Amino acid sequence: MASEPALPDSSSASAMPYPEWQLPYQAALLELDPKKLAERVAEAEMAIFERLQQLSESQDGQAEREVIEGAITALKVLKRDSLNFPDWESGSGGTKTTNTGIDAE
Repeated sequence: MASEPALPDSSSASAMPYPEWQLPYQAALLELDPKKLAERVAEAEMAIFERLQQLSESQDGQAEREVIEGAITALKVLKRDSLNFPDWESGSGGTKTTNTGIDAE
């Protein structure tokens, strides 16, 4: 029986400045099981989203917002490379519709 990858424990949380979203983020980065990776990424994205909502009510948190921006970028790369999500920013997301309404490759 294969053992599950260890989740970050509370001792690693004390070394993280923003553990409420960094713990699920780290779990996503460390997940090796492709079947569980999508779930871990979704959990990390939800934790980041909830934290951004909290930060939106405050003038503080600029440093944390910058760290979150890097985490979001890393999750996008993880999703693209490991979960085969399209790279919408590069335009390689498949067919595009031109302004004439004709699909172009």
